[in-house]
Amino acid sequence: MGGCAQSARRAPRLEAFGHWMRRNRAPIQAVQWVVVGVYAFLLIVPALLPLPSYQDHILTNLTVFAAFVFWGLWWPFVLISMVLLGRVWCGVFCPEGTLTEAASRVGLGRAIPKWLRWEGWPFIGFLGTTLYGQMASVYQYPTGALAVLGGSTVAAVAVGLIYGRGTRVWCRHLCPVNGVFMLLSKLAPVHFRTDKTQWAAFNREHSGEAIRHETVHCPPLVPLKQLQSASPCHMCGKCSGHKGAITLTARSSADEVVFESATRATRADFILLAFGLFGVAIGAFHWSASPWFVAVKQAVAMWLVEHDILWPLTTHAPWWLLTNYPAQNDVFNLLDGALLIGYILTTALVMGLLISTALALTNRLIGRWSWQRLWHLSHALIPLGGLGVFLGLTATTVTLLRGDGLTLFWLNDARAALLAAGTLWSLYLGARIIARHTVSTGRRGLALAGLMLSMVPVLAAWWLMFWGW
Repeated sequence: MGGCAQSARRAPRLEAFGHWMRRNRAPIQAVQWVVVGVYAFLLIVPALLPLPSYQDHILTNLTVFAAFVFWGLWWPFVLISMVLLGRVWCGVFCPEGTLTEAASRVGLGRAIPKWLRWEGWPFIGFLGTTLYGQMASVYQYPTGALAVLGGSTVAAVAVGLIYGRGTRVWCRHLCPVNGVFMLLSKLAPVHFRTDKTQWAAFNREHSGEAIRHETVHCPPLVPLKQLQSASPCHMCGKCSGHKGAITLTARSSADEVVFESATRATRADFILLAFGLFGVAIGAFHWSASPWFVAVKQAVAMWLVEHDILWPLTTHAPWWLLTNYPAQNDVFNLLDGALLIGYILTTALVMGLLISTALALTNRLIGRWSWQRLWHLSHALIPLGGLGVFLGLTATTVTLLRGDGLTLFWLNDARAALLAAGTLWSLYLGARIIARHTVSTGRRGLALAGLMLSMVPVLAAWWLMFWGW
């Protein structure tokens, strides 16, 4: 089939930096615990303070500042960092990773059960956290952020206290954003990689010798001998130089998606992309701006009143379950909560089915049906998915900046440019993936048209949010 084999490029400065990370664990650990302290302060203290008024700003109110840090800077640019640097955030900065690893050093150290290693947890975690975050108005209120982020952190520590020994079982199997990070990091132009030839040569050279070679402890439980993908690696640097075979290496940002994913792409990846990044995430960003949501809510409310069923309109839940801030005139009743969940799930189902159908058509246009090829084709959409979620998250950034009086006259042009860039990047990856599976020029053209069809509902959804409504 078309395409060339994946090749890593030696980069002496990158290799040296990876070795520096291995030798200098103390300053890295200091950075990790500083991040934990800042995270805890910005998460807990604002939740104890009075809610800000409309006159408060980012630099004059701690609660507004914390919201800007978490939702205006942290989450959007953590996503960007995955694409540019791989999972450096996970291995060096993430407070949950630091805490769960520390907890596992003093915990029970139990073996990881089979149910916990189920490949569906990344999607379930992403879905559950997204729904709960919207119900609790995580972007708007510090108590909502405390419930969602704090709850996740408590769960991470609990898992660390039960499973593993000095490892990150939570990060590897249960973290709600692990699946998204694994997908985006496939695009990173740098990663730690094992040279299998060098590994084998080291073992041959030292076979039968009574030598002591340092055992590498990998927190996210990556089998180092097979380390080729950036997806599971947390880029902590602990394994750099191991057996002279593992180095921090440069590569094309297309390498993993085009070559490694040909055999490693999974059904779980496909579901997370089609129904998660393009479904659940878009539904979560859409509902508060959607006139469709308002129309359905009014119609259902009128029907309930006409039939004298008032309890869904008058029943409320605690703030940690459903938004409930009477002083801010912001209270969700049960109807609000049910319709919110229904809107997001319906969007996920519709978007997922449309994209799945278009990718299935693309798969068939290439040749005889192949499930593995279908999973592989879906990876071409990773850039568009990542940039879309970045734009959705930066909507909060924009709201907070506009609240401080900034006029972002360039915003719509920037959004359009990013969506265009994501589309072209995905088309480029798609063309290279398709070329690996067929040498027929005609089939390549038809398949690329099918791939473009899969992007139409995604671009339409973002057009509605930013320009149509």
